[in-house]
Amino acid sequence: MRKVKVKELTEAAFRPYGEFFSVLEPKGFDLDNFYADRVSFPAAGDVPLGFSALKVEKPEKMIVSMAEYHNKSCEGVLCLNDDVVVHVAPPSKAPVPEKTEAFLVPKGTFVKLNIGVWHLAALPVHKKAAKVLIVLPERTYATDCIVEQYDEKDQMELVL
Repeated sequence: MRKVKVKELTEAAFRPYGEFFSVLEPKGFDLDNFYADRVSFPAAGDVPLGFSALKVEKPEKMIVSMAEYHNKSCEGVLCLNDDVVVHVAPPSKAPVPEKTEAFLVPKGTFVKLNIGVWHLAALPVHKKAAKVLIVLPERTYATDCIVEQYDEKDQMELVL
């Protein structure tokens, strides 16, 4: 099984997949401690954004056996209680597991995944379970969620 080394989350390395910022340690210009518009999150038409809770159990090994993407929406991910690993691959018509990269996302860092980026749930690093806020236009999980199971030969283990 191929191993994918988890990388530090940097602006340059993550740029092909989206944007991020620390909610707990914001930087840059502020208006009396209000750090406005750190990430752009476009929403189409009249569909409101939905804020959903996700609880992810820590696996024994971080095995990536599947991924999903959205054709019409970005996805926001914010882990509230632990550092997490997020795996991503570039947008494409067919799965590209061989192009998967993984990033260590510090607790309290909001990550926006661009439209079409392959991904799946963030995986906890230290705690038994990660408590994650997911931001998507309402019902995207039911109307615009393409999930692909990887063949065994394409599965990978993420390693810290």
